[in-house]
Amino acid sequence: MTLLRCLLITACATLASTPAIGQISFTTAIDLALKNSPKVKAAQAEVDKAQAVLSETKDVYIPTLSVGSGLGYTYGFPFGAPSLFNVSVQSLLFDQSQRNYIRSAREGLEAANHNLNDVRQQVMEDTATTYLTLDADLERMQAAEEESGFATNLVKIVEQRLAAGQDTQIELTRAKLTGANLNLRRIQLEDDADDQRNHLSHLTGLPAMGMMTDHASIPAIPAIDASTFKDSSLPESILGAYSTAQAKFQSAFGDARKMHRPQIGLGVQYSRLASFNNYQDYYRAGSFTNFNNLQVGLQFTLPLLDYTKRAKARESLAEARRSLREADQARDQFLEGRYKTSHAIRELQARTEVASLQRELAVNQIDVVQIQLRENAGGGQPATPKDAESARIQERARYLELLDTDLQLHQMQINLMRSTGRLEGWLKSLSHSTAPDASNLR
Repeated sequence: MTLLRCLLITACATLASTPAIGQISFTTAIDLALKNSPKVKAAQAEVDKAQAVLSETKDVYIPTLSVGSGLGYTYGFPFGAPSLFNVSVQSLLFDQSQRNYIRSAREGLEAANHNLNDVRQQVMEDTATTYLTLDADLERMQAAEEESGFATNLVKIVEQRLAAGQDTQIELTRAKLTGANLNLRRIQLEDDADDQRNHLSHLTGLPAMGMMTDHASIPAIPAIDASTFKDSSLPESILGAYSTAQAKFQSAFGDARKMHRPQIGLGVQYSRLASFNNYQDYYRAGSFTNFNNLQVGLQFTLPLLDYTKRAKARESLAEARRSLREADQARDQFLEGRYKTSHAIRELQARTEVASLQRELAVNQIDVVQIQLRENAGGGQPATPKDAESARIQERARYLELLDTDLQLHQMQINLMRSTGRLEGWLKSLSHSTAPDASNLR
């Protein structure tokens, strides 16, 4: 009984120390990244701030209410009227510049929303490309492991042929060099997979240890026709830049209208004056009997000459023009980059087709060598086990090239979807079509 208990304790400890290995689906990774991203949370905070600024600019028309007291004892001739308590109400009734400031704040809120959407799409693109890269790394690692095994067999075969006098030392060195290069590539793939796991862990908030992709959950990426692009279909970042420029223009118009335009404010104050001071000693008897005091008034201000405000208006206008030109420059750079990306996708599609055909040709070559080995004939020099291993290595190399070009194509397609504003809609359609699965990484 004691031995059985020890075995159970040992088994539990072993399981506890073994890192959890689980899969995370493509859509789950996207959802977790959006919920976990500090960039998205910071952009949301900027939206909340912009909303508060808009409320602040509009709330100046709402009367402010304050309660205070000027209670105190006076001796000698009174210079003020000490009050038991006072209630003050103040409000702005008219200011033409304030309407521009409200429009500026509204444009600022629009810019913050554009920035939030852009950050969300950045996180989506980053997570999607990282997930695809990790999935490709895992598949490439398996192919590289097989390729390294074929290279090891090739070295053994060449060593045997060298001992039999059928090969030279140069061939053996060449075979070892092939194996060393393949081993180096395998190590590089393992390191890159660890980097992608670590990055995906930071994006999703899940532990990197044992994180695996679910290849079946990766959807087909839709093709985008470059002829459907329109200059008006700009990304959120460019739209946000134009909204920022418009906000600065409205602010500049408001600063310019500070001159030669009236400002009207309302003020109301009620005070309950103290009755225990010596006012009656200095004012005519009977005149200081009402201790209630009410003041109501309108304040009119008409700025006529203020060089500081004029300079401020010129400064604001220059800043707005600079922001508009920067938005135009960013728009032109984006359109040029998107046009180049569409051409690069066409080239990658052609390269993927070439790589697929090369891999198919390498598979056919393996079949030919195997037939020649079985029949030990071929009309020419008969095939050898060395030729078979070389053909297998060549096939794995072509397969790795196909995976590389296919990954580059998918990454560029996702980037192009983001630049056309279709990435978030596509990912949302995936989330709605498939129920989100829980990750096993806990």
